[in-house]
Amino acid sequence: MATISKVSLQTFLWEGKDRKGNLVKGSVNAKSIVLAKAQLRKQGIMPKRVKKEAKSLFSARDKKVTPGDIAVFARQLTTMMTAGVPLVQSFDIVAQGQENKTMQALVFNIKADVESGASMSAALRKHPAHFDDLFCSLVQAGEQSGTLETLLNEIATYKEKTESLKAKIRKAMFYPIAVLVVAFIVTAILLIFVVPQFESLFQGMGSDLPAFTKLVVSLSEFMQAWWYVIFGGIGGAVFGLIRLKKNSQPFADALDKISLKLPVVGDIINKAATARFARTLATMQSAGVPLVEAMDSVSATAGNSVYRQAILKMRDDASTGRRLQESMKEASLFSPMAVQMVSIGEESGSLGNMLAKVADYYEEEVDNAVDSLTSLMEPAIMAFLGVVVGGLVVAMYLPIFKMGDAF
Repeated sequence: MATISKVSLQTFLWEGKDRKGNLVKGSVNAKSIVLAKAQLRKQGIMPKRVKKEAKSLFSARDKKVTPGDIAVFARQLTTMMTAGVPLVQSFDIVAQGQENKTMQALVFNIKADVESGASMSAALRKHPAHFDDLFCSLVQAGEQSGTLETLLNEIATYKEKTESLKAKIRKAMFYPIAVLVVAFIVTAILLIFVVPQFESLFQGMGSDLPAFTKLVVSLSEFMQAWWYVIFGGIGGAVFGLIRLKKNSQPFADALDKISLKLPVVGDIINKAATARFARTLATMQSAGVPLVEAMDSVSATAGNSVYRQAILKMRDDASTGRRLQESMKEASLFSPMAVQMVSIGEESGSLGNMLAKVADYYEEEVDNAVDSLTSLMEPAIMAFLGVVVGGLVVAMYLPIFKMGDAF
């Protein structure tokens, strides 16, 4: 599998003269100093001095290429081609504007392959870690039909929409986890550092403590004695679950099924999966990809094993001539509105447009649901922390109130 780590492009600083004899200088990316000089000569520059750019020992490590970088790359390339800039020159302009050096090297590598005579889709397929089958297939369809600029715009829109959807899902999942983490940390700090200060005060009172205070003191003693076991156990459990999810497909599938049934969050995940399904299939339909072939790419981007298995079943049904809306209805995962819209699209011959409308609707629904969840969770966080912290404070002051009543 080709990855960006295998890119051997280096940056060279050069000085030379252009065709008019003017002294010019700059930088160029190439695999060797010989190729750098050859590249400069092709541009009409006679190099006088070429040297490898020195890297600082304290320079930051190169960043990874993220899906967001790929989305921006697709949009920038679309903008360049819409403006009439040739493809190879577009790669050069887009690469020079990249702040992420790893992404810049990736774009230059693709440019070098295209310059050597490879098609853009073939150059992209050399980097499967960054360009999936859907991306490459759409580019290939655009090259074959002569509509590369149009399909690049479709790809850019698709990547932007999907990345926005992913960000909303992460936001929805973050809030419940944040409540638990913050509550646990605050409680641990109080039990380990604050309660012991009151405990020494209680020992000099010589009277029985209230049951609630005794419970809190016992919890404090347990936390002081076993805090490293508790923190280590929680950390190990989280790490173990993450590893198990990555390495065990049955476990990952079980988590996907559970996530769809969670209150509030499950509804958001369902709507997001429907939006992702509709957006991906609409993009493939716009490119003229046959339905059965498109469903393979759609299943790969489902984001949930339950939906992935349902989409693969729908693909098999489509291969036998069954209508898409019938398969969607049988899957019992899609809303009646989504099924009806697909039915209208199939009847009118505008399936791609109807799927795009379904995607727009459910993306808006996810956005509204996440905003609602955020609005609900903010006061819930305050109330939960108030109960936890307030309960501990009350437990510590109960003996003092009891002593005051005695007087």
